[in-house]
Amino acid sequence: MPKSRANRIYTTAELNLNILSGDDDLFRWFLLSYLFGKPIQSSVALQTWRTLIAHQLDTPWAILQTNHRRLVRILDEGRYTRYDESTAIGLHKCMERLIRDYDGSLILMIESSENEVELAKRLQELYGVGPKISEIFMRETEEFFARRVE
Repeated sequence: MPKSRANRIYTTAELNLNILSGDDDLFRWFLLSYLFGKPIQSSVALQTWRTLIAHQLDTPWAILQTNHRRLVRILDEGRYTRYDESTAIGLHKCMERLIRDYDGSLILMIESSENEVELAKRLQELYGVGPKISEIFMRETEEFFARRVE
């Protein structure tokens, strides 16, 4: 694969995710954005995301209920080995806050946000979510705000 494509970030359409259909696919996109946001090859992030999905770790509750060692093993299985420990800790803390503040619903977070600036701020209040992860995630959420204008 040419170097220019090594860190390509995919779109929801390429991954057959319909984020407008509800929290399931929207959360899956958030999870992938979280993995894409780390300094790691996108192919590794994508493979790890697929591994998490295969292990049914595609809801905030499933991730939170998975103990640290098992989550690290699953991240390793996906080849996310460089950041396995810190990512497992980060995912647990992130899910705790998402569940506590938004009942685990990114749709609720979006609906609670007056605009995209506020959504970015709310996202970045989640553990481990900085400007890069927020930017990746929000590339695909414009439609939520566009629908409000209609």
